[in-house]
Amino acid sequence: MIEFLARPLAGKKGLILGLANEHSIAYGCAEAFRSLGADVALTYADENAKPHVEPLARALEAPIFLPCDVRAPEQLENVFQVIEKTWGKLDFALHSIASAPKQDLHSPLSQCSREGFLEAMEVSCYSFIRMAHLAASMMRDGGTILTMTYYGADKVIDNYNVMGAVKAALESSVRYLAAELGPKRIRVHAISPGPTRTRAASGIEHFDELLERAAQRAPERELVSIEDIGATTAFLATDYAKLMTGEIVYVDGGYHIMG
Repeated sequence: MIEFLARPLAGKKGLILGLANEHSIAYGCAEAFRSLGADVALTYADENAKPHVEPLARALEAPIFLPCDVRAPEQLENVFQVIEKTWGKLDFALHSIASAPKQDLHSPLSQCSREGFLEAMEVSCYSFIRMAHLAASMMRDGGTILTMTYYGADKVIDNYNVMGAVKAALESSVRYLAAELGPKRIRVHAISPGPTRTRAASGIEHFDELLERAAQRAPERELVSIEDIGATTAFLATDYAKLMTGEIVYVDGGYHIMG
């Protein structure tokens, strides 16, 4: 029989990559993890981002707050070394990072530069694989590894371009990692939110039109919030989801079911 707890993540330790500001999906997730009792380690991309993230880290009482540009392998490795020294374990890890050069993001996929494609893959997909490898070694009692994807990985979305191909690779990586890490009781998921007003999403051309279309076509007739996304993400890290793995979990008001 399942025991329902008020704070099902009490005592759990987790890492969140990709918190940029109070409007980012990662922040909605961090708040949800904290509300369920978890302690969170947070990172910031660079010194320009630090002033925006540091107040949030204080509000979330994050005992670990470090720089992490995933294009610099030593920075991600340092984050895990600090976690090992501070906590000695990890229960969940969230990758909420995606990026592509603006010129390549705004160009048709067939016109994407080699350099832009490789950068988008490294930041948005390969860094997730690297994070999973490092996190799994610290999940001695099992755990949950999570990332953020988008509907454009499965269907062609106007102006999503290179990120559609990259997110498709990310979703495939989720399935392979879930199969590989399942025997260690480590679950792997991608959350697929509907269009959400974040700084990262604003880089997509005609994004306001995408938001309007989603609000009109989704069965729920409204856009999702970072709090909605955070609640689902945190749930997946609890024991209530212990037999779920390898899923692409849509949080989009049902938009993805519409033809």
